[in-house]
Amino acid sequence: MELRQLEYFVAVAEERNFTRAAERVHISQSGVSAQIRQLEREVGAELFDRSARTVTLTVAGKAALEHARTALAAAEAVGQAVGEVTDLIRGRLTVGMITGCTVTPLFDALAAFHQAHPGVEISLIEDASDRLVEGVRTGAVDMALIGAANTTPDGLDALTLISERLVAVVPAEHPLAVARRRVTLHDLIAHPIVCMPSGTGLRAVFDRACAAQGLHPEIALQASAADAIAELAARGLGVGVLSESMAAQYRDRLTVLALDGADTPALLALIWKGTHRPGMRQLLAHSRRAFGGTDLEAGGAPAPAASA
Repeated sequence: MELRQLEYFVAVAEERNFTRAAERVHISQSGVSAQIRQLEREVGAELFDRSARTVTLTVAGKAALEHARTALAAAEAVGQAVGEVTDLIRGRLTVGMITGCTVTPLFDALAAFHQAHPGVEISLIEDASDRLVEGVRTGAVDMALIGAANTTPDGLDALTLISERLVAVVPAEHPLAVARRRVTLHDLIAHPIVCMPSGTGLRAVFDRACAAQGLHPEIALQASAADAIAELAARGLGVGVLSESMAAQYRDRLTVLALDGADTPALLALIWKGTHRPGMRQLLAHSRRAFGGTDLEAGGAPAPAASA
């Protein structure tokens, strides 16, 4: 029995398809099938029911799956332990960040980590904050930069980078800008709204604030990037809703209005789940330096280095 056979077995079990499993492990489908057949001969039982279009585990396969995963994890742990001792960290890390977000300290951290540990493969993905949180919980994502409302997700380690209130942005000639420098949520919802989509931290803050007052805003347009929201608001297509640091970038062409009634802060945070892997510990150390934090693993909050 070989580790690669267990890897192929787990891949087929999770993908429920030999073709997708072959793509995942980067060999031919016939190669995967041959190795699975060899494994089945060695254990003396069929591991998959191949009679339907979707491959399913047999009773024997279900019994073997968790043990196969444990064996693969143990093999990876052996390699990581040796790598840590010899300072040759290897492996793969997946980092997530909010769609449309540009936070250069994160890129600095990834670059410094890559230079120090070129043997670690880094994947960077973009997604909505709620899906990134779920990815960290399940282990599909090792570390993520997310937006959140008021508090960071329960059960995860976190470093809060920015905590700030929402504001409204409008052109100088907009009725709200002409009348005042502060607006209430009641004032705001009399106009079409341009904001981020559901699943983002800013949208969660805005939705909760409106729900708390029984308000039902008209969401005219949605965009994942602050630049897009600012450009749409500048063209009079709606009142933009952004965080304070986001809005500060557009003061040359938009009026920024303090928003009363939206007291819950919008957070920008790094989240992760444990640091048992040496690669993760090193990535977090580089992140601490890049963001200027003093104690990343203990949750210390540095001065904001960027906004998102």
